[in-house]
Amino acid sequence: MNILITGTSSGIGRATALLFLERGHNVFGLDIAPAPDFPEDSSYTHIIADITGALPELPPCEVVIANAGVQQSGRDIDVNLKGTIATVEKYAFHEGVRAVLIMCSASAHSGAEFPCYAASKGGLLSYMRNAAQRLARFGAVCNSLSPGGVTTELNRPVMEDSALWQQIMDCTPLRRWASPEEIAGWVWFLTMENRFCTGQDILVDGGEKDLNTHFVWPDYLCK
Repeated sequence: MNILITGTSSGIGRATALLFLERGHNVFGLDIAPAPDFPEDSSYTHIIADITGALPELPPCEVVIANAGVQQSGRDIDVNLKGTIATVEKYAFHEGVRAVLIMCSASAHSGAEFPCYAASKGGLLSYMRNAAQRLARFGAVCNSLSPGGVTTELNRPVMEDSALWQQIMDCTPLRRWASPEEIAGWVWFLTMENRFCTGQDILVDGGEKDLNTHFVWPDYLCK
């Protein structure tokens, strides 16, 4: 199958692209950053593009994974919300589409994050349900995935600060964060194995939403 994944240069997007490549699919990766270090003989095509701007023409993709996002950037609403909507609207609505997955966040439920980031992800929950209703006519499922803490480059400010990291672990029910590869496994399940769950947000947060909403970040105060 042809698989479109945005934000493949690092983190969850990179891990997801690798998983789909390993399982024999053609992956189109769309990112503003250069291509990740995948084997040259892999079925991977990298397109450098900004999802808030002009989106390139691509072959029809059976699976669309809207993963690209930013945090505390000054563009969180534009990229995370508007850019994701533009991506799904352009690439998902066609005959033959099988599944759409939107990367959301536990903070969409708890609000325990930067204001514009939490708002952008909260907006995606409503958009996902809207898209799921319209994609159903193609027989496609559409869901969102809301991870809690994940060990990605984006989270280095707290991962590399021993004091902050200890605070996080003290209030994290499972005493660990998920790896990008672990989240990629959920993406695979929701898009390739799941055929009947649609219009749902799947919370994969180690208990963060229901058992803890204490957000830890350098110089961040809950006001």
